[in-house]
Amino acid sequence: MRDLYLRLGIPPTATAEEIEHAIRHCANQSLKADAQAALGSPERRAEYDDMHQLLGDIGRLRAGLGLTHAPHWHGDAANDFSPPGAPTTRQAQLTRKLDVALQHYQQRKPRRLWLTAAITVGLVVAHLLGRLLA
Repeated sequence: MRDLYLRLGIPPTATAEEIEHAIRHCANQSLKADAQAALGSPERRAEYDDMHQLLGDIGRLRAGLGLTHAPHWHGDAANDFSPPGAPTTRQAQLTRKLDVALQHYQQRKPRRLWLTAAITVGLVVAHLLGRLLA
C-alpha cells in the first residue's frame, strides 16, 4: 500500500481543499484514482488515516528492529511507511560497525610500534649506561 499523502506531496493534516488541489494536479492517473477513492469522502479518509497510522507505526517498529526493505526498493511504494534515514539493511549496519572497529584497530597499531620502539631504545640506553658505569 502506498502512502497517498507522501505521493501527493501533502501532509496528513491537509485540509479537504488541499487534498482536492493535490489530486487535481496529480499527473499519475492511477494515484489520482486511488487518492480520490481513499481521501475523497470524510468517512473513507478517516478509515485511511487509521490505516495510515497503523502502517506508520509498523514501519517505525521495523526500522527500530533493523528490518528494512532491500536497497532496490527504496523510493518505491513498498517502502513508503519506513521512516526516512533508516538504515538500508542489517548487513549494512554490521558492515559499518566492522569498518569503524577496523579503523580503530589500524590506528592503534602505529601507537604500538612507537611504544615498542621507545621501550627498545630505553633498554639499549640502559644497557649502555650500565656498561659505562660498571
